[in-house]
Amino acid sequence: MSARHAMLSFERQADVPAETLWQVWTAPAARAVWAAPAPSVTVAFVEAETRVGGREVSLCKVEGRPDIRCEVGWLVVQPPRRSVNYEVISAEGVTLSAALVTAEVAAAGAGSSLAVTVQLSSLAEDMEAGYAQGFGAGLDNLAELAARTMVLQRVIRAPREVVWKAWTDPEALPRWWGPEGFSCRTKRIDLRQGGEWVFDMIGPDGTVYPNHHRYGAIRPGEGIDYTLLWGENGPKHADAWVSFEEREGTTVVTLGMVFSTAVEFQAVLEFGALELGQQTLGKLARFVGAE
Repeated sequence: MSARHAMLSFERQADVPAETLWQVWTAPAARAVWAAPAPSVTVAFVEAETRVGGREVSLCKVEGRPDIRCEVGWLVVQPPRRSVNYEVISAEGVTLSAALVTAEVAAAGAGSSLAVTVQLSSLAEDMEAGYAQGFGAGLDNLAELAARTMVLQRVIRAPREVVWKAWTDPEALPRWWGPEGFSCRTKRIDLRQGGEWVFDMIGPDGTVYPNHHRYGAIRPGEGIDYTLLWGENGPKHADAWVSFEEREGTTVVTLGMVFSTAVEFQAVLEFGALELGQQTLGKLARFVGAE
């Protein structure tokens, strides 16, 4: 069967800054949330590293059907505006399609836009209709998810290895974590992939806030994905990630959180989460001697 070629275009708008939309498009923890095109589909990420030369492998699972394997290779990553990746879809060892995916993020009015172009080659079967439906549904999810995503960023004047150690050393992390005036009381801590941190945050007025972080992928020196729970084994509060980018002797720390519902997101905004989150990153900067 000869290859069939198609050009697909998608565009989505979001009432969020371009940096937030970029993070939702590229951060593995966020991609894992919006990738499933329908509730009947489960997407399991096997590996994910969003950088030039990095690779992402996921399995799309539907009950009663063979798993669909998606391999993504990042060719261009230019935060926060442009990415190019290849994408190969296969099932039971047979390659179904290959595509070149170009994404452009831009400011648009008070928000931002994501324009995606897919140059698709269908190989074993004609994939155009299914690809258009599945990819389009995933981007619908992305736009909805962006509206309940918070992204914080800070440049810390310290080498990346120093900042990374402060975030991953079980003795160090509880010493600086949390906003001004807050302290941590750890019940148990295991800072590795599959590990967890169960602790109480104690506010300046003595109020106790039970927390539970479960750690997913850990990319040494580059990033950590984790889940926030309301107290030990409680309901999920958010999917989160932190990345560390070395830039001329400093470290750009980006902290992202996708809240479970729009209502929860609004509640944390009203609680002052943006300011409190920046205070937390400020305490990190002081802890590593950068301020």
